[in-house]
Amino acid sequence: MATLPERREETLGGYIVHGVPFPVNTDPESLAFLKKMAPIQIEQPYSITYLHSYGQDSPWFAGLANKKLLASQDAESGYTYASPRGHDMYSGKETNWIDITDRPAKVHAFTVCHFGSEEFLPETPFVLALVEIEGVNTLMLTRLMGLDPQAATLDWIGMNVRPHFLRNSKLKPTDVYFTPSES
Repeated sequence: MATLPERREETLGGYIVHGVPFPVNTDPESLAFLKKMAPIQIEQPYSITYLHSYGQDSPWFAGLANKKLLASQDAESGYTYASPRGHDMYSGKETNWIDITDRPAKVHAFTVCHFGSEEFLPETPFVLALVEIEGVNTLMLTRLMGLDPQAATLDWIGMNVRPHFLRNSKLKPTDVYFTPSES
């Protein structure tokens, strides 16, 4: 028969809690205050591996990984979406993929982001822009690089821009960004 250890081995498990209030005397009257005790809160790191699919948008991300900017287009009306859409929002029909990588583009609007999610916080401030692409009916939300966010000016509206792609794709929308172009 196996012998049981006297004590279970303890580890910190990534967090430490100090000084949880509890009365020394445990008779029923001294425990009454526990009903009014504030909840204990523990802050600890949390990590999860999340498997997700881009589904019908997968060709758009594959395009970015191969330095191509694709758009979704309704075959009948020609209505074109800068962001991936599997179906036209008006007819409901399946869209086709078209390459818009080399089309002229310009800044429609922008904002300077001084705050961001945890992923982008180290990069603040950065410029987020809505870009108009020739022959595309919707605007594309993207990063605008190569400009000083601290020197933002309304002169950027209408500025010609062109797409660039991360050298090592992360298969994220941020794989594409725009910079000023001469033409």
